[in-house]
Amino acid sequence: MDDVVIVGGGHNGLVAAAYLARAGKSVRVLEKLPHAGGAAVSASPWEGVDARLSRFSYLVSLLPDRIVADLGLNLALRSRAASSYTPDGAAGLLVERSPGEATKASFQAVCGSLGDWERWQRWYADLELMAGALAPTLLQPLVSREHLRAHVDAVAGGRVWEQVFERPIGATLQELFENDLVRGVVATDALIGTHSSLQSLRANKCFLYHVIGNGTGEWRVPVGGMGAVTAELERVAREAGARIVTGAEVTSVESDGKTASVTYGDTTVEARFVLSNVAPSVLGRLRGEEVHDEPGCQLKINMLLRRLPELKSGVDARLAFAGTFHLDESYDRLETAYRESAAGQVPSVLPGEMYCHSLTDPSILGPSLAGHETLTLFGLHLPASLFEGRNAELRDELVGRYLDQLNAHLVEPVQDCLAVDARGKPCIEARTPLDLEAELGLPGGNIFHGELDWPFAENDDEVGKWGVETDVDNVFLCGAGSRRGGGVSGIGGHNAARAVLERS
Repeated sequence: MDDVVIVGGGHNGLVAAAYLARAGKSVRVLEKLPHAGGAAVSASPWEGVDARLSRFSYLVSLLPDRIVADLGLNLALRSRAASSYTPDGAAGLLVERSPGEATKASFQAVCGSLGDWERWQRWYADLELMAGALAPTLLQPLVSREHLRAHVDAVAGGRVWEQVFERPIGATLQELFENDLVRGVVATDALIGTHSSLQSLRANKCFLYHVIGNGTGEWRVPVGGMGAVTAELERVAREAGARIVTGAEVTSVESDGKTASVTYGDTTVEARFVLSNVAPSVLGRLRGEEVHDEPGCQLKINMLLRRLPELKSGVDARLAFAGTFHLDESYDRLETAYRESAAGQVPSVLPGEMYCHSLTDPSILGPSLAGHETLTLFGLHLPASLFEGRNAELRDELVGRYLDQLNAHLVEPVQDCLAVDARGKPCIEARTPLDLEAELGLPGGNIFHGELDWPFAENDDEVGKWGVETDVDNVFLCGAGSRRGGGVSGIGGHNAARAVLERS
């Protein structure tokens, strides 16, 4: 009998495996794919092309330094040269990584005054104080809402708690900022992987996790791509003694609260504990329950370019694409896109954002690709339901539309900059929610495994627990679907390991 069987070899499962194996537990990780890593992998989608793209998940913010130090991970996470650029007429809004005079001048040009610039500085200073207070609690047992609020209020003041936790983020942004474009740039952090109006507190949860990562909220590029992160996690888990079995699709999980059995292929193993690194709805089905999936809502487009295209605004493309390039993401356009997609229509204007990771980490491109650059686009408000019955057709249509919207800001069409693979085909691929479900097993393509949760106990019974518990004493969540899960963080894996060790 194993001490622990972990269902799913994504990054959270590997984190849990490493902690538990180091504590002397016998650990078996079961991964249905031919490799560990889940959505946090590096790969080239194109034949004969020496590139290691972060093909699915792509940036790191929530991974705590403490986990890196605890596990002895050899990782390099680099800051991007700019925070964001949003094209707007003759110039656009440029936000430096450490906003200074260039950002100030950009706000003046876009807004016609410095009011929003001053409010921006105060807002993000307050958020950084909140992040510093909240980030360490993500690796601790759950406390009550009131306790956490008092903790945040003591550091950042009561206004911040109300703005982020109590009032819809949309209402907060409409009150804080006058310019619609500025509101939209802030609002996108509330919508990554989340199909919601900005007038819903559901968006607030997404916003919260996007701005508190590691106490700063900065999203960094992993050197070597996302695969470098999971390769390190796999290394330390194996070195600690964890057994990682790939090509092992789990078909059932049973438990009486004391002993569990897990079946994969023709093999059934028993364990004292089971950790689920798959979505909660997947775990439910493995246990024979009727469950509801929470589908995803995004399109991911990966490209390899022979060169970055020039911008009509004259802004240096190597600066504009180094951070987050916001495409048609003003506040009003974001809300319109949500309303249209919620009504079952493809948005009339597609909001999205782009990143050129190779500007920050050239190592992901081989020597034969000198001078080339990657470009990744993440499209919002495209729920899985839109793709049902026409996945390939709509995928191709959206790729064309997104490129057309980007081309409106370019001196030359981005299609003219695309590299080609060994067969002479353009190096561009797209993945819809239905593609992610088929390839990775994410229900409905939801990158968070379901709706995100607040990072506090919802009731008195949860206080002191880890947010990973299920209705069975020896079955725990350890993935993105755990409370405080979501994103490439390892937090779910850490907290599940702690829960097991407390009961061992």
